[in-house]
Amino acid sequence: MGISRTYYYARVSTGEQNLDRQIEAFRKIGADEKYIFTDKVSGKDLDRPNYQILRNNILRPGDTLVDKSLDRLSRNKSDIKAELEFYKKNGIRVKIIDLPTTMVDLDGQEWIIDMVNNIIIEVLSSIAEQERATTKNRQAEGIAAAKAAGRSLGRPTVELPVNWDEIYTRWKRKEISGKTAIELSGLKRTTFYKLVKKYEQDSKWI
Repeated sequence: MGISRTYYYARVSTGEQNLDRQIEAFRKIGADEKYIFTDKVSGKDLDRPNYQILRNNILRPGDTLVDKSLDRLSRNKSDIKAELEFYKKNGIRVKIIDLPTTMVDLDGQEWIIDMVNNIIIEVLSSIAEQERATTKNRQAEGIAAAKAAGRSLGRPTVELPVNWDEIYTRWKRKEISGKTAIELSGLKRTTFYKLVKKYEQDSKWI
């Protein structure tokens, strides 16, 4: 096994924000500038160029990854959980400056570090599951409330043009082309043919 190294990852969501606060926190714990990786991109997912390079091409078993806070790793708790599990599986330690218990070095007592990581993973898993359940309940409540108020859900129904019967009849008789029918109806091509299908399925048109 080669020399174990410590790498640092900092992220802000936009180009207008700066990384100074995170990088200064790294410097205070002795970070080597050449091992600091940064991205200026949203944390909504893991599709970040420098993070992916660090994760997939540079970090090796025995290395350490340091972040200022968990949300710099990702803002999605499910992604955070998956990433922590990935690093644990690959023998890469993760330290979070804002979580002091993760920063402690315990030579010969790696089981304590594993225990701390397991606790973080389980807590994040529970939070993510609870948030999914809460979101699902809110969606169900919103749908029920909308139905009770008589509001329709989804995209609004497209109304038939006032001259639809004439246009449709002439088009079906091949007196006019589809292009002309679309222009006369004032509809988009996809909308026109969608209405044709619905109209032919239900002549009463609800």
